[in-house]
Amino acid sequence: MSTEEPEGEDADEEEDIRYFVRIGQTDLDGTKTVERSLTDMNGIGRRTARIICQEADVDRTATFGRLDDDVIESVVDAVEQHADSVPEWLTNHQKGYFDGETTHEVGNDLQMTRRNDINRMKMIDSYRGVRHKRGQKVRGQRTKSTGRTEGTIGVNVEAIKEEEAEGGEGE
Repeated sequence: MSTEEPEGEDADEEEDIRYFVRIGQTDLDGTKTVERSLTDMNGIGRRTARIICQEADVDRTATFGRLDDDVIESVVDAVEQHADSVPEWLTNHQKGYFDGETTHEVGNDLQMTRRNDINRMKMIDSYRGVRHKRGQKVRGQRTKSTGRTEGTIGVNVEAIKEEEAEGGEGE
């Protein structure tokens, strides 16, 4: 067994990589591509990640941990300014209730905003709020046969077999 360290380019590549890149309150995987790593953030999907890479003028297939600090800063700025550079329909929080502004929330801000919106709907007893309170489907899906949380309706074959097995043992 040899405990030699890799020589040449392999050693440089292993030393230059940052395994975690922090954007906001989220740690992103530095071993993935830029586009793939950005999709790990809440509020950023594949399409948004591709647009952010174009805005930051970064190769989307480059390994995120091998980028320079100034390039990573440009990606962070592109994430923060995303709502300003895309059409309103491409953002995830249009026309906020209190200020009427359109924003693109990412990370924990997205979870907090959604929670506040749902709590507001529950408080004013809107239709969607009532559905949220009851734990029922909110967006008009069918509920006659799906989304049941209380046991199964119909014949439970396993229970019948167990009863037969118990009844047969007693004889």
